[in-house]
Amino acid sequence: MSMLLRPILDRWRFFALLISAGMLAVAHAFQTFGGLAPCELCLKQRTVYWVAAAISAVAMVIVRMPGGPRWREATCWLLALVFLASVGVAGYHAGVEWRFWPGPQSCSGGGTVSVAALKDLLNGGGVKMPACDQPAWKFAGLSMAGWNAVASMVFVAFSIAAAIRERSKHER
Repeated sequence: MSMLLRPILDRWRFFALLISAGMLAVAHAFQTFGGLAPCELCLKQRTVYWVAAAISAVAMVIVRMPGGPRWREATCWLLALVFLASVGVAGYHAGVEWRFWPGPQSCSGGGTVSVAALKDLLNGGGVKMPACDQPAWKFAGLSMAGWNAVASMVFVAFSIAAAIRERSKHER
């Protein structure tokens, strides 16, 4: 194993917390500074990172408590499952954007956040969410959902590698 990866895998719960916070910060930056309003599926992708951050933070405390080291491997497997859920949600969203399958009925919005939309809201009208099948941003042919799926696969791999490393440390 690479000397570069070993410190990351040994502190995977901490890095998973940083990664989750970073992914949320990037999403919020695109929204706040880039003006890209999130659709319903974008918000679901964020929810997975909130869950990963919470699990990481709690796991960091648990493994330091008396009897806690026995949970080190299990917490890495749990993070692998959470990041795998992220792959699923992001992959589903990317598939909706590529029109491989339909998105949720509530996600066909097509609306934008504008002054007129805000006036409608203040006057008792509804606000349309951005459509889930319209990628707001693309880079190298992949939307944010597509890149999130790729990144989440990497996080799954790191979580599994960290769990295997914890097991090998425990067996010594």
